[in-house]
Amino acid sequence: MRHARSGKKLGRDMAHRKALYANLAGAVIEHGRIKTTVTKAKAVKPIAEELITLGRRGDIHARRQAVAFLRSKEIVHKLFAEVGPAFAERPGGYLRITRIGPRQGDAAEMVYLELVDSPLVFKTKLPTDEPEAVEEEPEVDEESPEEVSDEVSEDEEPEAEAPEPTEDEADSAKAES
Repeated sequence: MRHARSGKKLGRDMAHRKALYANLAGAVIEHGRIKTTVTKAKAVKPIAEELITLGRRGDIHARRQAVAFLRSKEIVHKLFAEVGPAFAERPGGYLRITRIGPRQGDAAEMVYLELVDSPLVFKTKLPTDEPEAVEEEPEVDEESPEEVSDEVSEDEEPEAEAPEPTEDEADSAKAES
């Protein structure tokens, strides 16, 4: 019997289980949200939160510990550059488990394991009592060709108009004619 043995076996040997945890934790850090079973999510949540705490620390020893577990320098870089600083003020509880219902094939209970700074996602939309009334916009009539020709587009420069003659020039023009 497994007296006082903590953790789930998940039907895997130790090496397979460790690889599964590393892959799931890396996927959560990389994508922000993963869809998995309830049991896997509950098993990997404390491990992923521990890695985010390492990302908050940010020192070289923490980075080496994260690389040793995740085995991916790209994911570790994202953990220390983006995810860790985003949770710098939060004392813990970086992940949430949101149930989304049974899987189609085997009816296993599925969940989203996601970072808490992402918005909540629900599988179905909540029903509303009344359908929303959609106001129709009034139709806009096309402008007549006369109105279009009067307007100046931004691409075209307005034609330079001759300046209006002053009073002296107007008087001299009348005298000549």
